[in-house]
Amino acid sequence: MAARGLQQLGHPAVLCAGAGSSSLPAVKRVSFWGASSWKKQGSELSSVCSQFRGIKVSSAPAVCAPLESATSRATVPFQPVARRICPFTGKKANRANKVSFSNHKTKKLQFVNLQYKKVWWEAGKRYLKLRLSTKALKTIEKNGLDAVAKKAGIDLRKE
Repeated sequence: MAARGLQQLGHPAVLCAGAGSSSLPAVKRVSFWGASSWKKQGSELSSVCSQFRGIKVSSAPAVCAPLESATSRATVPFQPVARRICPFTGKKANRANKVSFSNHKTKKLQFVNLQYKKVWWEAGKRYLKLRLSTKALKTIEKNGLDAVAKKAGIDLRKE
């Protein structure tokens, strides 16, 4: 029944199997132990899994052409995702409970207050655009950019 529905939709795996096609050899559906397969007058045909989960459709290997359009995927260039971690202080998201009026607790994340900030780098005589936490910004104002970067192990010449 499922193969018939796939045939009406024009599913390529069923069209390959010769369902309704007069030029292909006649096939017979055989069912055993809850599994179904297709047989051709004593010889077994190789099986091809359909795109739908749980449905197995069979076809002769010489009859079916590879499905180029169904399997090809558009390649998307890799783009790195900015992590929500401050590189200077190492601060990251905190797992906490969100408590409702009825005292029902659900998990939530408390993210770090990260800001994009242009900071003057005295040794390099230029501005650096950094993504840092507000705590790191206060520390940089107190101790200086070079000292904080050295303590965190960050090389400012790369940026």
